[in-house]
Amino acid sequence: MTKKQTQLWKRRVRRVCRRIHLWFVPQRNNHYRPHLIRRYGLLVVLAVAMGLQFGYNYTKTGYVLGRVTTVTPAGLLASTNDERIERNLTPLRMNSQLTEAATAKAQDMLQRGYWDHNAPDGTEPWAWVDQAGYTYSKAGENLARNFSSSSAAVGAWMNSTSHRDNVLNAAYQDVGFAIASGELEGKPTTIIVAFYGARQQGVVAGASAVRSAKEAAVDVVLTPAARIGIALQSLTPAAVTSLALIFIATTVAITAHFYRSKLPKQRRESWYKHHGVAKATGLLTMAAFIVLLYGGGQL
Repeated sequence: MTKKQTQLWKRRVRRVCRRIHLWFVPQRNNHYRPHLIRRYGLLVVLAVAMGLQFGYNYTKTGYVLGRVTTVTPAGLLASTNDERIERNLTPLRMNSQLTEAATAKAQDMLQRGYWDHNAPDGTEPWAWVDQAGYTYSKAGENLARNFSSSSAAVGAWMNSTSHRDNVLNAAYQDVGFAIASGELEGKPTTIIVAFYGARQQGVVAGASAVRSAKEAAVDVVLTPAARIGIALQSLTPAAVTSLALIFIATTVAITAHFYRSKLPKQRRESWYKHHGVAKATGLLTMAAFIVLLYGGGQL
């Protein structure tokens, strides 16, 4: 590379650095108002964040507003057993009969349009377990819907006492999971059904079993802190990138607010009232909205 070319590249690098400083660093040349937190800069942040979410959804579901879910039976089993092993409990085994029962129950809820442990005609969940031929001494059922990852669903169960009791019940040996998608209550829904069981030894199929089964509560309301924790386990690469951009913009806004005394006189009053901290608050609200989108499941 010749000396002239070297100088040309240095000038280009300096020009890029100056532009970056104008966008991110409060200084005299941008009147201590970085371009990133001006109106057009914030619109860029919003457009990029939305574009990332819509683009990711489209590549995964074929629809920009499609709900991305990565829940799988294997993922649910792994997350469940992680919780059990951490507490020195025996890991559960995937059981084909309980999986068959869970699948039948999930399909029944979608076909008949209900969200409950018992069907509208009063049929209890154990009817599907019996139909699948699993003879049990103890059984339990957990339900969840619209969680975006296996770890988030299990995390939600762990934040509910009755659901947690099923996940960590030392008597259970087997488990079956089903994930079914369809329309429920007029909305696209992904249902998760889990049946837990302890097989009753020496019982002939069809004979009466001792049912010390525990149903998990349906109307569980997760705390905001629990929802945030669950959502953080479910963030997609697009969401993580959006949050990183938002936090950068938030940092720029807060930093710029400390330079408010150096603003042009005509802007100082409006800056105190409408800029800096206010913009940072708005950006953090946007970040919270993105996080809570991934913690919007229901038990």
